[in-house]
Amino acid sequence: MTDLLEVDRLRCWFDVSRKRPFGIGHTPRNVRAVDDVSFTIPQGKTFCLVGESGCGKSTIAKLVVGLLRQTSGTVRIDGKELKKGSRAEQQALRRRVQMVFQDPYASLNPSWTVGQSVAEPLIFDPAATAASMRERVAELLTLVGMHPDDADRLPHQFSGGQRQRIAIARALSTTPEFLVCDEPTSALDVSVQAQILNLMKDLQDKLGLTYLLITHNLAVVNYMADTVGVMYLGRLVEVGPRDQVFHQPRHPYTRMLMDAVPEIDEPNKAIGSIRGEIPSPLDPPTGCAFHPRCPLARDVCRSKAPELQDSVACHAWHDPEWTRHAAE
Repeated sequence: MTDLLEVDRLRCWFDVSRKRPFGIGHTPRNVRAVDDVSFTIPQGKTFCLVGESGCGKSTIAKLVVGLLRQTSGTVRIDGKELKKGSRAEQQALRRRVQMVFQDPYASLNPSWTVGQSVAEPLIFDPAATAASMRERVAELLTLVGMHPDDADRLPHQFSGGQRQRIAIARALSTTPEFLVCDEPTSALDVSVQAQILNLMKDLQDKLGLTYLLITHNLAVVNYMADTVGVMYLGRLVEVGPRDQVFHQPRHPYTRMLMDAVPEIDEPNKAIGSIRGEIPSPLDPPTGCAFHPRCPLARDVCRSKAPELQDSVACHAWHDPEWTRHAAE
């Protein structure tokens, strides 16, 4: 199975220092929103990124679709680098990637009809005609469970779940192979969330779509993911198949995340919590960023940042005593 998306040593740093006239006395101060992140997504699979707010998940989503420019590293779609090639080649590559945003109402133009919003990406197709665009809009609305007549209505006339269906229809208008979904269900009621997730699964089966799914909700991850990446303060700390990450987490942060999730079939389960607060990205800890909150922190954790080895970035994991403890 070939990898549709390859993210290699991706970094995105933001200079937040105060600018001084003529650069006199200017000291750069960077927020390392994404710092040396690498992963791949096979065609037709779903990769979920999870982690606390501010860990860099949404920044990665914007980098992958080209809304932000990376500081370093590469993003490849089907082996082709996103920022390389002629303008026409870059545009053709971008049409293969689309994004579904968190708030469906904010992502739709309130003064445009649904038909205009869904048809907007088709305007740039030189072969498109008014008739073919109307036909394509009707086809897309039907595909996401809407009625073709809904094309004449405005976004405020729909519920949140219906607006998200419309946003998905618009994302599919250019026949993409890869969708980046940034918290696509977090603004919806729980029952509606299930409908949207089922729709996404059905579309993946019908169209062979590949997903990068950003979410806080571990129940969504458990339902949708083939592979899970756990992020902490701009870095991946663990990557692995869904079942492994949920049932045999290796990084202490991942273990704490899983311990904090209540289980319906285990009503007496002791609910854990992650001690402390996430550090400021303006002043991250030295060494491993998680060490101030980690119960297994050692001297090496405070001085040296761990590399992602064996799909986990943790000094303690490579200690035989910790490995035995984690397997119990």
